[in-house]
Amino acid sequence: MPATSAIAIHQFNGKALDLFHDQSTNVPVYASFLSHIGVIPSQVREVDDIPFLPIRFFKTHKVLHSNVRPEIVFTSSGTGGDAQSRHLVADLAHYEDVCLSDYEMMYGALKDFGVFALLPSYLERGGSSLIYMVDRFIRRSGFKGGFYLDDHDKLLSDIRVSEAPKKLLIGVSFALLDLAEKKDSLLKDIPGLVVMETGGMKGRRKEITRTELHDLLKEGFGISEIHSEYGMTELLSQAYSRGDGYFNCPPWMRVSIREIDDPFSKARIGKTGGINVIDLANKDSCAFIATDDLGRMTQDGRFEVLGRFDFSDSRGCNLMI
Repeated sequence: MPATSAIAIHQFNGKALDLFHDQSTNVPVYASFLSHIGVIPSQVREVDDIPFLPIRFFKTHKVLHSNVRPEIVFTSSGTGGDAQSRHLVADLAHYEDVCLSDYEMMYGALKDFGVFALLPSYLERGGSSLIYMVDRFIRRSGFKGGFYLDDHDKLLSDIRVSEAPKKLLIGVSFALLDLAEKKDSLLKDIPGLVVMETGGMKGRRKEITRTELHDLLKEGFGISEIHSEYGMTELLSQAYSRGDGYFNCPPWMRVSIREIDDPFSKARIGKTGGINVIDLANKDSCAFIATDDLGRMTQDGRFEVLGRFDFSDSRGCNLMI
C-alpha cells in the first residue's frame, strides 16, 4: 500500500472515531440505539467496531445533533404509502460545498459543463436534496442548461446546440428510459456528453437491475456507457460510477458490506451483503448509516449496487420500540 494511502486511511479513521464519539453522545436517537444494542461508546476504539444506524430511523425519528438547529429539511419521495425520510441539515453551505466538491473531484470543473436535468418525479414535489444539488450544478455551470419536466424535444435540441465542451444529462432512471424509447440513437455522436442515471423507478416502472437498465439506455441512446450517481436523502455525499458499474467514493466517504443475516458482521470482499456507509459530511445528523441496499466490494475498494433488500420497509429495526 502506498504511503499516501496509508496516511489517508489513518486520517479518515481518526476523524471517523472522533465523529462517532461526538455523535454517540450528542445525537439522541443514535445514543439510544447504541444503548439498546449494548454498545458502550467509550469502548469503541476501532472504526470497524462502530455500529451503523438503520436507515429507517430517518423515517421515524429526529436524527439531529443536540447542539444545532436545522436550516433545511430534505425529504424522500415516500412512495407506496410509506413514510418519508427526513434529513435535518443544519449547515446548508456545508452541503453545497460537499456536493460541488464531490462532483468536481470526479469529473472536473462544472464551469465547463452544460447541465441538463430530467428529474420529473423530484420536480413535482418539494424537499428533494437531488433537486437542490442539481440546481447548484446548473448555477455553477458556465453554459445554458436547466430542468426539463417532460419537454423531451427541447431537452434534446438544447443538448445538441450547446457550446459547452462537456455536457451532463442527469436523470432519474424511469425518465431516461422514457426518453430512450422515443427513437433510436438520439444522443449518438454528441461530443463531451455524460449520461448519468440517479436510480429510482419508484413505482413508475418495473424494477430492473442496474445492468439491465444501462443496456437499455445504451441501446436507446446509441452510446457506449452510462454513468451513475449513488446518493440518498439521508446522506450529504455521493458516490459516482464512470460507466463501468463500479462506484468510487470521495475521500470523506467510505462504504463497507455487512452480512445479510448478521447486521453486525462484515462480509468478505466480493460477497453480496447490505451496504453500510460512513459519510463524514453528515456531521450534524448521523455519519454511520446501514442502508437497505445490497452490494459488494471489489479488491480495489470500489463497490457495486445490486438491488435492495426484499421487504426492507417491513423489516425495519424495532430496537427503539
